[in-house]
Amino acid sequence: MSRTPSSPQNVDTPKGLVLAVTAYVLWGFLPLYMKAMDHIGPVEVVAHRVIWSVPVAGLLLILLGRTGDLKAALGNLKMLGMAAVTAALISVNWAIYVWAISTGHALDAALGYYINPLFSIALGAILLREPLNRTQLVAVGLAALGVLVLVFEAGRLPWAALGLMVSWGFYAFFKRSLPIGPNQGFLLEVLILLIPALAYVTLLGVQGTGHFGVVASDTLLLSCAGIVTAVPLLVYANGAKLVRLSTMGILQYIAPTMIFITAITLFGEQIDRGRMIAFPLIWAALIVYSIPMIRQARRQV
Repeated sequence: MSRTPSSPQNVDTPKGLVLAVTAYVLWGFLPLYMKAMDHIGPVEVVAHRVIWSVPVAGLLLILLGRTGDLKAALGNLKMLGMAAVTAALISVNWAIYVWAISTGHALDAALGYYINPLFSIALGAILLREPLNRTQLVAVGLAALGVLVLVFEAGRLPWAALGLMVSWGFYAFFKRSLPIGPNQGFLLEVLILLIPALAYVTLLGVQGTGHFGVVASDTLLLSCAGIVTAVPLLVYANGAKLVRLSTMGILQYIAPTMIFITAITLFGEQIDRGRMIAFPLIWAALIVYSIPMIRQARRQV
């Protein structure tokens, strides 16, 4: 099959760049929304992200006329099993992220998403036997050194950062094997999670410990969870088709950089000595990792 001019391997389209940057900027602002709900338990927030994402993603598929693919997926046990794995991973990722923001660990969230691309490289080398070139080895080594510094200084593993890194890394790994479009795949995942999410929210309501329908501000925030969750994912999925992979690889640092700045300037989180050493090491790793992509992008201009 020949590549079209809009292929992400060939050219960065203006529309694709706008969509991609928009998605990452929206993710960068997400901590502000999550911080407003720091008095609500992470599992309850995730449950509402699932529940309210279903109508948003469903409406989009109806408008696109792509519901046939979803019906076929629902009748395929193998595909449902694969989607159940990705749904479990994304729900864990969401829960860790919500917990990190609400408990003053936004810097760890930024760290997790900074090192995720390098973890994906290591994952490919281990599970897919993809060879690492010298540049990638240096980048992964610097990132690993940064994590070791954090462990040495704090005396413990940065669990939130590692949890986000591992859950998102494996989510992306298994997601690539899911033979369905990104919009359909996202709806399939939240549909799989819908029953346990509804059950949990119902249980909270019966126990009188839930936040939905109690205070107007909490109800509004929770009911917006679908838009906040689904829109950036769907914008990203459509933007990724219209820009080069190398460009997406560079743009992905927008969100963790915004999270890092927000954590320091708005949330008042402190950069201790370990982080003062670790973050520059990881930024150096990302620079090393990005150099080949930047060179490739220039050659393709």
